[in-house]
Amino acid sequence: MLEIQAITQLFGGLTALCDVSFTIRQGDITGVIGPNGAGKTTLFNIISGIYRQTSGRILLQGKDITGLPPERLARLGIVRTFQNIELFGQMSVLDNVKVGLHTKSHSGLFSCSFKLPWHLVEERRIAESARRWLDFCGIPDLADQRADSLPFGKGRLLEIARALASEPGIIFMDEPAAGLNSRETQDLASLIRKIRDAGITVVLVEHDMELVMDVCDRILVLSLGEKLAEGTPREIQENTSVIAAYLGEG
Repeated sequence: MLEIQAITQLFGGLTALCDVSFTIRQGDITGVIGPNGAGKTTLFNIISGIYRQTSGRILLQGKDITGLPPERLARLGIVRTFQNIELFGQMSVLDNVKVGLHTKSHSGLFSCSFKLPWHLVEERRIAESARRWLDFCGIPDLADQRADSLPFGKGRLLEIARALASEPGIIFMDEPAAGLNSRETQDLASLIRKIRDAGITVVLVEHDMELVMDVCDRILVLSLGEKLAEGTPREIQENTSVIAAYLGEG
């Protein structure tokens, strides 16, 4: 579904990524692991259009999408969540999810300003769809609460619901389990599988190795900006270089 070809990222004299290539297969849950400074979030920022890489290409189903901005990528079906939750705190939970749906809205400034009939119909459709995504993520009862009143774990689910509302083909999650307790992490694992089963490809950066090994079909391991290994969870667990570098053994 997505090909990362020889991505290199330089920040001045620092090489954050060096010639990283891998393929994300449609329908898979792919994990990206490595210690702080390995280049995981930099890679996500490049794929999601926040950074422009020094060299290399990104192909979506064979189409070159290198350098496209985040809003263009969202229309093509690529969305992401962030390590630090990014919500509109003073808006309701429902309105936060509606933001994700407005990326595909057809109403313009004129129809919105004068509340023309087709705009009102579209707004009802958006609200109904937003409620479905809240239900999908297990938080339908929070629709009318302000986003900044949510506990951390619920805020994480809201951020995921908002990203899913745009009906992407692929979602990138940057450390979705960060700050969650064990029960919330178990619920997150179930949600990630549910997202995959809904036909959305999932890629996650994560430090929780138990979660990664539990839900991922394939894993990419980065070390100091380079690809150290790639394979199934079993292959990664048995890879001596990964064991020595990341699992504290050998």
